[in-house]
Amino acid sequence: MTTPLTAIGLDADDTLWHNERFFAMTQAHFAELLADHTEKDHLMDRLLAAERRNLPHYGFGIKGFTLSMIETAIEVTDGKVPSQVIGEILAAGRDMLSHPIELLPHVEATLDALRDDFKLILITKGDLLDQSRKLAQSGLRDHFDAIEIVSHKTAAEYHEIFTRLGTGADQGLMAGNSMASDVVPMIDAGGWGVLIPHGLTWAIEHANAPDHAPRFAELTDLGALPEFVRGLTQG
Repeated sequence: MTTPLTAIGLDADDTLWHNERFFAMTQAHFAELLADHTEKDHLMDRLLAAERRNLPHYGFGIKGFTLSMIETAIEVTDGKVPSQVIGEILAAGRDMLSHPIELLPHVEATLDALRDDFKLILITKGDLLDQSRKLAQSGLRDHFDAIEIVSHKTAAEYHEIFTRLGTGADQGLMAGNSMASDVVPMIDAGGWGVLIPHGLTWAIEHANAPDHAPRFAELTDLGALPEFVRGLTQG
């Protein structure tokens, strides 16, 4: 019996284009700026803790990350962080907001292979302005039937999106590099959750793989998605 798959959702950052490596580069620079005050590992732990605390307030994205760096710098220096360091942190955040978009391998070929048979939906979370900028620079807008920029990726959010734009989450598939955001909540919504691994993944996006879920799959890269989908719909 074939699977009635009608809509495919795709993540953006580190699924379609590089993103996390810019965060890693900025974190390395941040550690250099605070090297006289704390060890790098301790600083990264404090930064991650600040990011977790601030997610409900600032949401996902570079602006919240920049504010978390400033907050961490104040904490680890007991409020004595030089204004010059704050200025460099702000400059690093601005640089991240203007970094050029570089597509990951197989992106355009994969979208071309899927677009005639399925409704394609870009589903990304983060800052509206920044995500819109990256999409415009990517040149991929016309490959998608719909764009959804959301605050959080939850089972309820996926259910709503695939019901409104497709024929229900149970006839949908979500592919991306985050187990926590792209895979697990989509499976909880009743759809397919497909992991496309990326070498760098933010710690907050980690989650245990739902290995026993019948609608979970992990592929080698995005280029394997069309063949995987054909296997679902033909066999």
